[in-house]
Amino acid sequence: MLAQVSGILLIQHGFLSTFLLSTHSTQYTLFNPEFKVLFNSYYNGIGEQFTRANRGSLSRPSLKEVIEYRTYVDKAVIELLDTDFSEKLKQIVVLGLNHEQQHQELMLMDIKYNFSVNPLFPKYDSVNSLNLNDESYLEPIKYTDFEQAIINIGTNLGTNINTLCDRKFAYDNEQPKHQVLIHPFSFANRLVTNAEYLAFINSGAYSNPQYWLSDGWANIKTNNLSHPLYWHCINDEWFEFTHYGLQPLNLNAPVCHVSYFEASAYANFTNARLPTEFEWEYAAQNYSINDAVQNQFMPSRHRESNSIEQLADACWQWTNSAYLPYPGFKPIEGVAGEYNGKFMTNQMVLRGGCVFTPQNHLRNTYRNFYYPHQAWMCSGIRLARDKV
Repeated sequence: MLAQVSGILLIQHGFLSTFLLSTHSTQYTLFNPEFKVLFNSYYNGIGEQFTRANRGSLSRPSLKEVIEYRTYVDKAVIELLDTDFSEKLKQIVVLGLNHEQQHQELMLMDIKYNFSVNPLFPKYDSVNSLNLNDESYLEPIKYTDFEQAIINIGTNLGTNINTLCDRKFAYDNEQPKHQVLIHPFSFANRLVTNAEYLAFINSGAYSNPQYWLSDGWANIKTNNLSHPLYWHCINDEWFEFTHYGLQPLNLNAPVCHVSYFEASAYANFTNARLPTEFEWEYAAQNYSINDAVQNQFMPSRHRESNSIEQLADACWQWTNSAYLPYPGFKPIEGVAGEYNGKFMTNQMVLRGGCVFTPQNHLRNTYRNFYYPHQAWMCSGIRLARDKV
């Protein structure tokens, strides 16, 4: 666990050392030149990288060295900003802060995966504080209808530090704001539950190619998949690995850690589909993320009957949209432009947020993205239908 703590402390400071200090401070000397390679995850423009597939085998520097590194970088950042507080430097600092928050979420997902491959099923925490036992989620999914409309998608917010105190921020891939034609559709009021997905499994769906995309069918056959990533069937009973160790499968909870291929297959199984990212944002505009989060913690009898729930408090939600640039998209200038833009191929968009997402990252325009076969992140299923 010490290695994980060290890793969290290093993330933001490696970013600031590389993109802020090394580029814009004439007085800055690297704390350790080897760190530049060690912590370069995917930026080709800054030089050599440690092989990405082998990063999990790295031993972190000691906690003492990490704290010394953090203090060293903090001091250099303060000295630089005392002399140069230009808009360009402000944007790098704001991006770095949000970059660290992303990694706070990702570290929890990484820890879960790393613990899950241990046959002892170790616990990250012993107290489960999540409210996932509401029996109302076992009621059938209801759909809210949306009419045809031309709507604004995305934002022109930018990375202006003057909005940071208002907790307003957006990545370059959420920009610019533009118009999209939405055809009539229906949007599910909640996420698909473990109970519903278990019925999909029990129907023999993992042995029936009719529900699966061609690549999805090839993926489950090649990897011998028959259930979500963290599920285990032991003596004919289903369990799920969690941060709290191996637990009996909670039928009321949203199914989580499913791939796009699995989400798409389930949607086909129910004669539904996944929403586009634009439909998802349109629905979220009409029922705010913050309202949805608050609604989740209300007893079911007090909830709005037509409410759309679990927009951002449970799982990221797969959409049926490829991860592509918006019209007029321009990446951040310089090497930091690799942050989002170069990944706009062969990936699918997820919307919303999850239980690990920092609260000030929850916004309607946030675009997450992963490859369609991946399931280690906190990904769930929201259904939609064509309105006829």
